[in-house]
Formats: sequence, structure tokens, C-alpha cells
Amino acid sequence: MPLLPWIKRAQVPLLILLILAGIGAFLEIAVEVRENETRELDEKLLLMMRKPGNPADPIGSDRIEEMARDLTALGGMTLLTGVTLVATGVALFAGRRRLALLGLSSVILGSVVMNLLKHGFDRPRPDLVEHATVTHHSSFPSGHSMMAALVYLTLGILLARTQSRKRVRTFIVAISMLVTVLVGVSRVYLGVHWPTDVAAGWALGGAWAVMFWLAAIKFDPQSAPEK
Repeated sequence: MPLLPWIKRAQVPLLILLILAGIGAFLEIAVEVRENETRELDEKLLLMMRKPGNPADPIGSDRIEEMARDLTALGGMTLLTGVTLVATGVALFAGRRRLALLGLSSVILGSVVMNLLKHGFDRPRPDLVEHATVTHHSSFPSGHSMMAALVYLTLGILLARTQSRKRVRTFIVAISMLVTVLVGVSRVYLGVHWPTDVAAGWALGGAWAVMFWLAAIKFDPQSAPEK
């Protein structure tokens, strides 16, 4: 049996499995956070990014700390809004109006869900180290991490579906994943989130992006010809 047709038939079940895995991971972390079972692990991981004996100072030079602030800005609302508008415009100019609408709706709804979760959990920010950047709202889940996963992966999938070359599609999705990881790590490095905040944000944001992928297959089955 040719491999490619089998992969295409198995795509939807695999995506559903990924969605369930992401939501399950988020719920598991959320329960443990509620019961304060992650405190020891959170503190250990957070202090690993601080100079021994001086929790106020992140490891590395001042230049690395500045790089972390630049990276964390990639998960901020200003840049995410700009990236969303650009990616939506690309899809529109490519004649993929339905895909553009799906992507935009996914980002807006995801942002609403993220804010509701923050208000619901109302977890305090880390008090173990000094914050190296400005913070707003509560800590769980990490809004930067969740929205970075949601926006960059969703829009990466959106743009990938407008491309005909497999290598280009793979590159777009890989870059989206890399940016998502760097944003989350920067939040812990700067001391503004517990590691479990970031892990929960990645899990739910990733699941949300895969839900968009599934919706795109259903409502926008057209894809650029393989090259």
C-alpha cells in the first residue's frame, strides 16, 4: 500500500488524538496547580535560570537578558495582532477567504478563552525571584506562551496551506514551533511565570492550533498542489 494515501487517511484521527492529548495535559497541570503540588518543581526549574546565591539575577550576561525581553515581546498582544493581520492578508490575497476567516476567528476566540482562564485560576505571579519585565494579570496559564502557541502555530498552518512546496510548508511550521518555544522559555527566564504556567499555555495553545488545522481540513479542503 502506498504510504502517502495512508498518511492522508490517518491525518484526521491523529489530529484528534493530538487535540485530546493537549487538553488532557492542560487539565492535568491545572489540577496539580490547584492543589499546589507543582510548587517544588516550579521553584527548582525557576532557580536553575538564576545565578547561584543570587535569585534576583538571571544566568548569563546583560545582553542575554535583553535578548530574552526581545523574545518575550514576540508573545505580546501588539506583535501578535500585527502577525495575525499580516497572515490573514496573505491568505486573502491568495484567494483563501474561508481559510483567512477561520484563522482570524481562531485567534480571537483563543484570546477570549485565555483571559477567562486567567481570571478563573487567578494564580499569583512567582514571588521567588525579581521580575525582569512588566507583568499584567494573573499567572496561570501563561498568556504569552498560550497565545504564542495559538497564534504562531495557527498562522503557520494557515500560511503553509497556501504553499505548494512541501519544504516551504515544513519550514513555516518549524519556525512557528521554534518561536513558540522561545517565547515560553523567556517567560520563565525573566521570572514572570512558573514553568507550569508555560507548559499549560503550550499544551492548550497547541491543542487550539490543531483544532484550527482540523477545521481547515473540513471547511477549506483546498490546498496548494504538491511540489
